[in-house]
Formats: sequence, C-alpha cells, structure tokens
Amino acid sequence: MNIKFLLLGTSLSFIPLAVNAQCVVTQDCETLGYTETSCNGGKGVKCPFGNKWCCFETEESVCIDNGFKYSCSGTGYSGGSGDSCGGKYKKCSCTSGYKWSGSACKKESCSSSYKYTCKGIGYSGGSGSSCGGKYTSCTCASGYEWKDGSCVKKEEGELYFCKGKVVGVRISGMSFYIAMNDFDQMDWGRASGACSGYSFCDGAKGSLPTQAQLLTIYKYKESLNKLLSTYGGGKILDTAYWGQEYKDYIDNHCIVDMSNGLVSYTYRNVFFSRPILKD
Repeated sequence: MNIKFLLLGTSLSFIPLAVNAQCVVTQDCETLGYTETSCNGGKGVKCPFGNKWCCFETEESVCIDNGFKYSCSGTGYSGGSGDSCGGKYKKCSCTSGYKWSGSACKKESCSSSYKYTCKGIGYSGGSGSSCGGKYTSCTCASGYEWKDGSCVKKEEGELYFCKGKVVGVRISGMSFYIAMNDFDQMDWGRASGACSGYSFCDGAKGSLPTQAQLLTIYKYKESLNKLLSTYGGGKILDTAYWGQEYKDYIDNHCIVDMSNGLVSYTYRNVFFSRPILKD
C-alpha cells in the first residue's frame, strides 16, 4: 500500500510542470486574427478579449477590396466607366464642365482661352483638348476656314500675279479681275483714260468697267474686299464709281453706287474709278 501511494504521488507531482511548459494562452486579438474595428452589418465574430472583430466576406466587401467603390451618381456625373461590381465602379465618367480627379467628378477651372463651343454651321468640332466643354480653337467643315475666332466660309478667290506680286483679284466665276486700288476722284474722261492706260502686267492693259461689271463688283464687294485686304489692296468704297456706258449725251455717263447698287447717269462730275482686266 505504501509503495502504491508513493508511486501515485510521484506521478501526480509532474502534471503542473507539464502544463506550465506547453499551454500558454494568449489574449492578443490581432494575433488571433481579430483585426477589424467593426464589420458591415455586424457580420463577423468579436474578439472575446477586446473590441476587435473578425469579419465575414460579403459581395460588397469583395467589390470594395478590388477597387469598385464609386456609385458615379450626382451632380457632374454621367455614369460609371468600365465594368461594375455590386453596382459600383472603379472610376466614373463626368458630364461637360467636370473632370475625374481620381476619386470624384470635380468642376473644371478653365483659363479664358477655352471660349469656343465649336458648334453650328461650318463647324466640325473642337481642336485639341477641351475644358468645360469648350476649346481654344475649332476645326471647320469643308468649305470653311478658322479665322478671327470663328469658322467662316472660304472665299473662293483667284489672284492675278505679275512678277510674283498680286496685282488683281476676282471671285471664282467672275470673268474679269479688278485692280488692287482705286484712282482718285476725277471726271469721266480722265477716269476712262487712266483705266485704259493702266497696266496689270507686261502688255495686259486695263479698262473702265461696264455697268454690268460694276454691278458684279457690287454683288461680291464684301468677298472682294477681304481678298484685297489680305493681299495689300484698297477696299472698294461705299460710294459711286464710273462705268463705260452713257446715254442721251456723250457727257451723261453711268455711275454705280457701291453702297446700294443703284445705277444712275450724271453730267460732268467727279467720282472714283478702278480698272478691270478681262480674261
């Protein structure tokens, strides 16, 4: 009996030593995997030793973890860009005047040079980058050109050169050129002689316009003036010009008023004249 109890006491004396050496319990939540401060909807397990949580994965959390976190709705948004996950996107598309900053559609701050909408007759769109839906310049449709801040219809003009210099202009369809400048006001006889003696180029002599030719000049006056200004000529003035025709008496000659296109005849007066050159 004494031996039996002695052996039993000896074996029991080793048990506390074994527990102290191997079974150490930790109370560190993060070490145990409880790393979240909270869970969406409380879907998780709370650490028994603190306020940390171990959360269950949901569709929303998986989408957010993969960068799908923007709803892309509200002022300045036109919708999502690319694929969606759980109704959210990685980035958004913005409406005109707004720009994606990397996390939101923010109103653009544009310099004053972005001032053209580039819409309407003669426009095909903007040129270069845009800001707030506007551009620094525009691209023009066929038959139009960008000039002085707008797309204007191209002038289908033709030039008459002499030794590399433009000495006459006309609009496409005209059968004659006009000289680059007027003669000063003078009577009909002197005006006729000056125009007939005017040389456009070697051997190419001018003449005083006919009434019909003056009316053609009046019809295309605006376009002709643009060409004349472009190439260093003087504009056709809003005043009367001498024509070739006369009636009743030899000194009762034709004039055409370039301000309104009216034809009349006058006797011994002074007006402007400009030579023309026929094909």
